[in-house]
Amino acid sequence: MDQQIINLYDEYTHKPLSRQEFLGRLAKLAGSTTAAMALLPMLELNYAHAATIPAADLFTENISYPAEKGNMQAYVARPKKEAKYPAIVVIHENRGLNAHIEDVTRRAANAGYLAIAPNALSPLGGTPANEDDARKLFQQLNAEESLSNFIKVFDYLPGRRDYNGHAGCVGFCWGGSMANKLAVNVPSLQAAVAFYGGQPNAADVPKIKAAVQLHYAGLDERVNAGIPAYEEALKKAGITYEKYIYEGVNHAFHNDTAPTRYNETAAKLAWQRSMDFFAKYVK
Repeated sequence: MDQQIINLYDEYTHKPLSRQEFLGRLAKLAGSTTAAMALLPMLELNYAHAATIPAADLFTENISYPAEKGNMQAYVARPKKEAKYPAIVVIHENRGLNAHIEDVTRRAANAGYLAIAPNALSPLGGTPANEDDARKLFQQLNAEESLSNFIKVFDYLPGRRDYNGHAGCVGFCWGGSMANKLAVNVPSLQAAVAFYGGQPNAADVPKIKAAVQLHYAGLDERVNAGIPAYEEALKKAGITYEKYIYEGVNHAFHNDTAPTRYNETAAKLAWQRSMDFFAKYVK
């Protein structure tokens, strides 16, 4: 697919671009409205492909924990055996907690972790079925409250009998940015993995106590613009980190429900690197 079209969709999903304007610009790039409509299924998420790890093979539950206002809802998955496990907090993209992120949570559980995926949209009623509605809700979130709500999951975890006291996090897109913020703001965090996530302020990097792993898409100019300053700050502060850039792939390359942007080779390699990283630093 034409890279201009993929870039337009990325702009639509990350900036306040109305659907009407998006479809109008898509029609111009595609050559007609009919051609644009034919392209949409290849651009938009398809949750029919979301489930790769059966829930029946794991222990799963939906929980809530105190938030700045009300409660945060979260999806939990871990191995069926009752034991104490290290925790991995899974942080969704800017569409809320959906079927794809629940599957990613089960993938982490399948690797032997107590995986928990909070829903940032809990204070606004949860994740709507329609992607555009979810995008609009994200624009209403208070950034400081959202950060606090994710920090609070680390206050919730010690109360669980299946938690061993060790924790990491992994986030994607909006969640990748949140993973970087958690690295700055949660001293007990042992490892933070960020997929194509916005970088924290360089001045805050010395606060990081966790080991950091960063995954970037080679074609993701928007996010990649922040790499040099972040890497320089990590080096200057002596932070343990790994950085990977997957050439020729797009933002959201790990999301297997995004037909056009998903790259199976890069996604599987990045996930294996993430699991190896957690195995090394979250015990």
